[in-house]
Amino acid sequence: MELLRPSLLLTVSLSLLQLVSAQTSTDSAEVDALNKLIDYWNLRSKINLTTIDPCTRNASWASENANPRVACDCTSNSCHITHLKIYALDIMGELPSELFMLRKLMDLNLGQNVLNGSIPAEIGQLSNMQYLSLGINNFTGRVPTELGNLTKLISLSFSSNNFFGPLPKELGKLTSLQQLYIDSSGVTGSIPQEFANLKSLRILWASDNLFTGKIPEFFGTLTELADLRLQGTLLEGPIPRSFRALNKLEDLRIGDLSAEDSTLDFLESQKSLSILSLRNCRVSGKIPDQLGTFAKLQLLDLSFNKLTGQIPTSLQDLSTLQYLYLGNNNLSGELPVNIIAPNLIALDVSYNPLSGNLPRNFAKGGLSMNVIGSSINANNLQDGKALGMMQCLHSNTKCSNKVPSSSFSIKCGGTQIASASGIEFDDDSKTLEAASFYTSSGNRWAVSNTGNFISNPNGPLYIAQTDSQITGTLDSELYKTARISPSSLRYYGLGLENGKYRIDLHFAEITMEDSLSWKGLGRRVFDVYIQGERVLRDLNIKKEAGGSKRALVKTFEANVTNTIIEIHFFWAGKGTCCIPFQGTYGPLVSAIHASQVSTGNGSSKGDKKHVGKIVGITVGCAAALVIISSVFYLWWTKDSSSHIRIFTDSPKQNLVR
Repeated sequence: MELLRPSLLLTVSLSLLQLVSAQTSTDSAEVDALNKLIDYWNLRSKINLTTIDPCTRNASWASENANPRVACDCTSNSCHITHLKIYALDIMGELPSELFMLRKLMDLNLGQNVLNGSIPAEIGQLSNMQYLSLGINNFTGRVPTELGNLTKLISLSFSSNNFFGPLPKELGKLTSLQQLYIDSSGVTGSIPQEFANLKSLRILWASDNLFTGKIPEFFGTLTELADLRLQGTLLEGPIPRSFRALNKLEDLRIGDLSAEDSTLDFLESQKSLSILSLRNCRVSGKIPDQLGTFAKLQLLDLSFNKLTGQIPTSLQDLSTLQYLYLGNNNLSGELPVNIIAPNLIALDVSYNPLSGNLPRNFAKGGLSMNVIGSSINANNLQDGKALGMMQCLHSNTKCSNKVPSSSFSIKCGGTQIASASGIEFDDDSKTLEAASFYTSSGNRWAVSNTGNFISNPNGPLYIAQTDSQITGTLDSELYKTARISPSSLRYYGLGLENGKYRIDLHFAEITMEDSLSWKGLGRRVFDVYIQGERVLRDLNIKKEAGGSKRALVKTFEANVTNTIIEIHFFWAGKGTCCIPFQGTYGPLVSAIHASQVSTGNGSSKGDKKHVGKIVGITVGCAAALVIISSVFYLWWTKDSSSHIRIFTDSPKQNLVR
């Protein structure tokens, strides 16, 4: 027998090694468990592994972009499944026990599905886990304490679910955790003190939960934090002074705090901030000059607080600033003459006792600007009609020569339409922007919007629309468009006869789906005020109407004593943020109809509620508190010349609770 030459022997040996390596099989128990998972979640049409080893080299389902994805580690004698992704495929059911047979899992992504039931305690057996995403599902029960066993976790998400009860203190054991997403998860109670151990944490999204107690002081020790969001909770102020140590912050959003006031004293060295939103936080005191040194700041929202003093001239040095919201405070003095920086898109200083002249470059193209509720001098507009209106407002007399109206009807976000009952709803299809205002022809009503949809890749969409039929109504077309707002949306009835009015608010959820898909898991929650009184708290249109694309009408009664009705739709930080897409939240309204009611007996019926009346203006000496009821609004777009609308309004609300 002829012996093999050394070179040939080497070639054969290498081939055998490659063959053995290629035939390395996956742990049989894991293969069996994976196939049962595939059948349980009805994924066989997407990934058929009945006759193929799931860890086959270079398999199409192993690439990072594959979905479903199965990837393995074959460095030992047997391959083990380490990555499993079943993302946004609407898989249903609970987490089956077979999942926990995959003991070597390092990365499990089951986000954006409709999984339900509780998370089994067995999840604590997956001790190699580094990335775990269970967000946007229908999970219920308590967050399992066994998650604390996964001490290798780098990222954990269980946001947008229906859990109840407190956060387990055992999560404080996850000292390698860098990302924690628990927003809209349903958890309640105080934030555990054990979270002080999460020193590696860079991202914490915790908005829209029923957290109670004060904002923890220990947050100031989590010095790696770059992104912190705490909006729409039951947390109390103040914002801890310990936050001054968080000098790596890039995005800070805190909102809707109760109890004690906060100050901005903690803002010292957060020079990396690009987004700073402290909206509706009972922030008092002055705006610190050092904000003008935050050279990366793009959005600053300090609206609906109790700030006093002048607007610092240093803010005009922020060349990167695009959105500046200072509305609904007690800021006084004059606007800095150069407050409108080159990149500024929106400026809101509404409902402040400000005075002086407009900024020099107020008519800059592409700028939307709101100065409603101030005493800023508009003489430089050379608009005699506007000046005449301002004079009558300051004297608190009627600002229109026309016969007072006894009703108004608005097709919010849409064109003029007549209802089945013969009501003519006015056109309200004008494009609004991040700080903008519009009055109807004849000045019968007006609408204003403030706020922008942060992180919305589709841009600012302030009108929602659908082609679907709206059920529960004879007026389907009335509900196919709607105004939406990320912050504050106000409608005003103008030039009305004084007396009692019936107000019908028409709603239909046309943006959030009503389906068995994960896209149907969104929750829109907002408040409604009429004449300054909250008449609806935590309104969820879809829930109350019994589904999406179903009409809902809410009826109230209100008194008018100075020719004005104000209807305010306000987002208090609650509801999901990103279902079915980023920036899906905030107030939505389809139509408004208000009409004077008989003064015969003045009784209300059905779903009516009496609300407070608008009070008149009170102007005292310089030492007195000035309540500004004269208001005016400036609105410029890239394509139109500057113009101004001025009208009276109710006393400003410094803090929306």
